[in-house]
Amino acid sequence: MVTPIVTPTAVSLPPTLGPATGASEQMLRRRAALNVDDPDHARLRTQIIAANLPMASRLARRYTGRGEPYEDLAQVGALGLIKAVDGYDANRGVPFASYAIPTILGSIRRHFRDSAWAIRVPRAVQELGARVPEARGRLGQQYGREPTDGELADHLEATAAQLVAAVAASDVYRPQSLNDPRPGGNGIERHAYIGAVDPGYAAVDDHLTLRLLLAALPSRERRILTMRFDGDLTQAQIATRVGLSQMHVSRLLKRSLTQLRAGMLR
Repeated sequence: MVTPIVTPTAVSLPPTLGPATGASEQMLRRRAALNVDDPDHARLRTQIIAANLPMASRLARRYTGRGEPYEDLAQVGALGLIKAVDGYDANRGVPFASYAIPTILGSIRRHFRDSAWAIRVPRAVQELGARVPEARGRLGQQYGREPTDGELADHLEATAAQLVAAVAASDVYRPQSLNDPRPGGNGIERHAYIGAVDPGYAAVDDHLTLRLLLAALPSRERRILTMRFDGDLTQAQIATRVGLSQMHVSRLLKRSLTQLRAGMLR
């Protein structure tokens, strides 16, 4: 779910962040006064990041239970913290936490928007889809019933097509596994309901093609093939019935089968 980006002025700092961020601001001011090549510049950067990692971890924990492992979210939060440390301007007089928290939260939300979706969905569609549940609940309380798609689209200032696309897109955030049981399917997995091409269709095509090829053979060859494969007679028995030698029957069978095989492969 995409959450609206929080601006620095809207951030309320938890009391537990005060001491760490206060010390960080002092170190940030000291670092700003140093040359980039000064060894203390890199050392202070490392100390500031280490001091504020617990804050980044707490912010990442807010987003657990939404389909992404906490370890991944914590890493994304840490990267957002590093970005905040590198981008903070100590000369502007803005508290570090007021700058760092939106930066970290923005990194986590971008992770959900850009990496967590199973299928790439445009940002506008994601944001509209995130607003649908709240709007549906609000209109439901207002009307005392489930709102129609038209009412929902008007409330969100979107077209009906945009609303349908947003609702459909929310279903691809975490597609269900084909190994999950189908609801009401008595424990039968979803993949069991997937259709497949009936192999009988290919057999029908082969049968029709073979009929045409058999009709093109001389009647004696058709009779020999029938006795061999339908009557299950030996070549010697066929030779007796048609008045030919067994060797001649063998040559006719081989020639007929080669002709039929070539016709089937065309």
